Amino acid sequence: MLGIGTAVPEYVLDQTETAQRLMHALGGTPDAARWTKRIFKQCGVQTRYTCEPDLLESAEHNRYFAQMSGLPVPTTAERMATYKQAALPLALQAAKKAMVEAGVGPETITHLLTVSCTGQFLPGLDAVLVRQLGLSLSVNRIPLTFLGCAAGLKAIGMARDIVAGRPDAVALIVSIELCTIHMQSSPEREALFGASFFGDGASSCIVGTAGQANGPVFTLGEARSGLMPDTADEMIWEVGNHGYDLFLSPRISQLIGETIPEHLAPLMQNDGPFPGIWAIHPGGKGIIDALEEVLGLSTDHTRFSRDVLRDYGNMSSATILFVLDATREAFIREGAVRTEGFCLAFGPGLSCEIVPIAFLPATEGVMPIGAEARTSHYA
Repeated sequence: MLGIGTAVPEYVLDQTETAQRLMHALGGTPDAARWTKRIFKQCGVQTRYTCEPDLLESAEHNRYFAQMSGLPVPTTAERMATYKQAALPLALQAAKKAMVEAGVGPETITHLLTVSCTGQFLPGLDAVLVRQLGLSLSVNRIPLTFLGCAAGLKAIGMARDIVAGRPDAVALIVSIELCTIHMQSSPEREALFGASFFGDGASSCIVGTAGQANGPVFTLGEARSGLMPDTADEMIWEVGNHGYDLFLSPRISQLIGETIPEHLAPLMQNDGPFPGIWAIHPGGKGIIDALEEVLGLSTDHTRFSRDVLRDYGNMSSATILFVLDATREAFIREGAVRTEGFCLAFGPGLSCEIVPIAFLPATEGVMPIGAEARTSHYA
């Protein structure tokens, strides 16, 4: 992973203020207002970002909080129009940052992987990015749509496999998610959960061979995908008349905690030190808590996932690169040595994506993951 770029919209959703606006809108349904206060307080988020300035309006003037305003709730067509207008600038910002950091020009990109589950339009984001970034018109375009929160790490694993099979390849991944445009005007608990911790953001990275690197990098191991048995109904997104309708089971954290160890077992080294990197997609505070407990992780292992959740919320597929960016910055600042570990992300299915990863402070003498004992970044 030769370069990483991230971007967020200009509008900030303060968690306390957003909860108060929603509670005001739900004043006619006291139980929902009480649930809102509890959910917003316990979800581990302090700030998020949104592309939709209407969400900062008071309840009386907010189209998304129609219980109080009486205004027409945005239709799915309107939300898709907002997505089309707001997605491209953020995607471009993140992609350009990743390309500059990696030191690659548009002419060197051979593969473009675009990722999003919160909006669609045609010609798609991939075709627009080719022209806006000046990529070759023959670049291999691979759009990943509607795969949920795990799709960002799925794209990273795919890009790794592409480069492993074709060493001259350079893959650009661009993920853009505008989750807040699907905020629902509903007192139902499922809608309140979705309203409490999802945010908007874009992330990007360049995947190539180590010989193309300019500085500290992450090396990527072979990805592993898995479906968890009997969990298909635990996380559901469906297209409704007023955005995407989201259902999140309260059992998700428990189920992830119960099944992830068996998916990790084939990748773990029994005779080596404990992995020092745990880049966990912060799909919610409960998921981080569950994995911390079942895997025996310390708060230092999960600090980057918790920090991203606190400052940005869950940005669906774009989030994992925010976690990796924070991890890399801290490792560089703290003078970390070579450190191995794992990236983990989860999505509908229920599904999981796992990618072994190693931080290299320098690119000389790059070894495959697992070629030496894993180390703590404090070693």
